[in-house]
Amino acid sequence: MGKFQSHNGFTRTFKENKLTLGFMFPLEPDAGSLPKMDLKEQMTLVNKVEDLGFASLFVRDSPLFDPKFGDTGVIYDPFIFLAYVTAHTNKLALGTASVVTPLRHPLHLAKSAASLDEMSNQRFLFGAATGDRPIEFPAFKVEHNDRAELFRESLTVMKKVWEESYPQVHTERVAMTEGDIIPKPVLADIPVLATGYSGQTTEWLAEHMDGWMFYAQEANRQREMIKLWRQATDEFKPFIQPLVIDLSENPLAAPNPVPIKVGFRSGHKFLIDYLYALQNIGVNHVILGLKTGNRPVEDVIQEIGEYVLPHFPSIEK
Repeated sequence: MGKFQSHNGFTRTFKENKLTLGFMFPLEPDAGSLPKMDLKEQMTLVNKVEDLGFASLFVRDSPLFDPKFGDTGVIYDPFIFLAYVTAHTNKLALGTASVVTPLRHPLHLAKSAASLDEMSNQRFLFGAATGDRPIEFPAFKVEHNDRAELFRESLTVMKKVWEESYPQVHTERVAMTEGDIIPKPVLADIPVLATGYSGQTTEWLAEHMDGWMFYAQEANRQREMIKLWRQATDEFKPFIQPLVIDLSENPLAAPNPVPIKVGFRSGHKFLIDYLYALQNIGVNHVILGLKTGNRPVEDVIQEIGEYVLPHFPSIEK
C-alpha cells in the first residue's frame, strides 16, 4: 500500500487478498431515460450505505448527454456531486468511475481533485479514463486519436503539481512557469485508478497508476488479467471491477439464464458465492450497480448489507 497507508479512502477500501464492496451512483433503477437522482432521496440512501458499513460510493463522468449511446450515465458533474456527498458522509470512500481526463484541462483536474480530497479528509479515489462516447470528442474539439497521449499528460501533470511547490510544467496543454496549484494533497498525492487500458500497456499502468479498474468479464479471462497485473506491479496495487446485480427476493434463487450486461439476477446466496470466487482470483473491490430490477433500492441495499457485507467487510484501521 506504501504511500497511501494513511489515505482514509484507500485504506478503507483496499487490502491485499481481501474483497470489499461499494455502490455506483445513481442509487436507483434505470428508468430508460435521464436518471432522477433526487438529492434528498440519494442522500438518504447514502446515509444507509454508510451506516451499514460499505466501503465506497462511486460516480461516473458523463460530460454530454447522448440519448443514442444507450447509457445515460449521471446528471451531475462528478466533482461537484461528490463534494455534496462529502458533506453528508464521514467514512465512505468517494470515487469517480471514471473522469474522462482528455476532455478536461490537467490543471483544473489537479485542483478539483486536491480540493475534494482535502474536503473529504482524504477519502477521494480518482478513477480516470480516456472516454467512450464518440460525440464528446468533436464537441470539445479534442482529437479522438489523441486520447491515450492526453491521458498520460493529465496523469504526469497532476502528479507533479500535487507533489511540488511552484513547479515548472511544460506539456502540450500546459505552460506553467509561475504560480502554484493549491491546496496540496496532505500526502502530496491522490490515488489514481486507471479504467480499462486507457490506451496504455499493462506495464505502463502498473508503473504509473495506483490501481486498476477493469470491466467485468468471464472468470478465467479476469483471472489472467489480474495475474498479469500482479506480475507487472512491484507493490500491492488494487484491482477493482463493477458488477450489476438484480437481487431476487428469493435468497436461494439461482442466476437468471437471461444475462444482464456485466452482471446477473440471483438471490443473495449465489451473490456471496460469486464474490468469494472473485476474491479468490484477486479482485479487491466490487462496485455494485443497482440499475436493473424492480425492488425498492433501499430494500436491496439493506439485504446486501445484512447478509452479504459481513462476508466482505470494509477495512478498519
